[in-house]
Amino acid sequence: MNAPESPTQAQALQRADRAARQAEVVRALQAHLPAHALLWHAEDTVPYECDGLTAYRQRPLVVALPENEAQVAAALKACHALGVPVVARGAGTGLSGGAMPHELGVTLSLAKFNKILEVDPVSRTATVQCGVRNLAISEAAAPYNLYYAPDPSSQIACTIGGNVAENSGGVHCLKYGLTLHNVMRVRGFTAEGEPVEFGSNALDCAGLDLLALVIGSEGMLAVTTEVTVRLVPKPQLARCIMASFDDVRKAGDAVAAVVAAGIIPAGLEMMDKPMTAAVEDFVHAGYDLNAEAILLCESDGTPEEVEEEIGRMSAVLRGCGATAIAVSESEEERLRFWSGRKNAFPASGRISPDYMCLDSTIPRKRLADILLAIQQMEKKYGLRCCNVFHAGDGNLHPLVLFDANDPDELHRCELFGADILETSVAMGGTVSGEHGVGVEKLNSMCVQFTAEENAQMFGIKAAFDPAGGLNPGKVIPTLQRCAEYGKQVVRGGVLPHSDLPRF
Repeated sequence: MNAPESPTQAQALQRADRAARQAEVVRALQAHLPAHALLWHAEDTVPYECDGLTAYRQRPLVVALPENEAQVAAALKACHALGVPVVARGAGTGLSGGAMPHELGVTLSLAKFNKILEVDPVSRTATVQCGVRNLAISEAAAPYNLYYAPDPSSQIACTIGGNVAENSGGVHCLKYGLTLHNVMRVRGFTAEGEPVEFGSNALDCAGLDLLALVIGSEGMLAVTTEVTVRLVPKPQLARCIMASFDDVRKAGDAVAAVVAAGIIPAGLEMMDKPMTAAVEDFVHAGYDLNAEAILLCESDGTPEEVEEEIGRMSAVLRGCGATAIAVSESEEERLRFWSGRKNAFPASGRISPDYMCLDSTIPRKRLADILLAIQQMEKKYGLRCCNVFHAGDGNLHPLVLFDANDPDELHRCELFGADILETSVAMGGTVSGEHGVGVEKLNSMCVQFTAEENAQMFGIKAAFDPAGGLNPGKVIPTLQRCAEYGKQVVRGGVLPHSDLPRF
């Protein structure tokens, strides 16, 4: 009878199996991609081991960097034939672990797809490759007095392909919508390497319109290579109100009151006192450091429209108890007001070794309730949390501060994050507004959806990707995971809390 393998022997065998698999995959891809487009040595693949959610890391088997669609198709076909998982990656700015590699899979980096193919000022559209940066689209459209409206805080770096994967928004999403509302057509490839197109350049498309299905699908249904977006005219004028409040409930009520008054601001953002302090020390935007919360409310349009709307919003804010109101008097001042909000994430990075940024949503009327609940969670888990969010559509961005080098702090951060997400669901919200589920929110999806609903989502994935090779193990929790997590779907009321299983 053979003696059982020791842990050291088992690890050695595992490494040998990985090396053999890696060599097989590299040989298959070398037939279709140039040598410089393949990375597999440890020192070359480490930069791809995580996205913006740095707490979870995994080195990929191989990184492929195709340079054209033919190479993308060939790489996908080769991986499909070998049964190798594929994880598409853009700029790696995602915050939910959606681009975290598969241990035995290929990371398909689309960074070289960075060409703006066409800007059409007549139809007000732009057709771009998936690796084009969000901000670069607006820069290319600027000579025609047009721009691309969705503006996530990472717009200087994030790519349109990643925006499509996560259905990204931004500070102006309340008035101009998310990625979904600003994209007309998505071209890409299935897991088998077959070309596929969603939507069209027209107002409608032939057959079933599956565009809304692929936008926000987190790389699970197809690999995006080309996108046609809508462009909108630059407003003649934009002005921003900065309103201070001495109580978070007054600020939350003011958000609901603005929208209830029939006003749809171009942007409506909220920051609590800890976040205000962090960003003011970083960018010196002129924020009121004595305020418990501040609101940024922007109006854009013609000068007459802006003047009228600024007056209406100011009256509502004063009626809700604003202690101070400042209105930008120049474009420079408006940008300064927004600079703090746009730099909230890097500012948080200056005051903590790590942070986990959540993005649940709640009804606007519950803004104060969730902020007060988070304050109690800070005491419960012994961690700090700064809050900044798209108040107009109830999309929270709590940043839980922790040190990933301390396993206990990481675990408490996971518990804190799950508590925020599940409390949001109990208040009538969702676990994600724009960052996606990835690996970060898998357990909380067990609370958001029933087993039957998750099974239906698996069915949709199977229709596009029968073998399950695209971004496996993410977004949709298995029945086993939900059973291990011990949570049942809750649609309102108080949620139970238990320890969060580790990834």
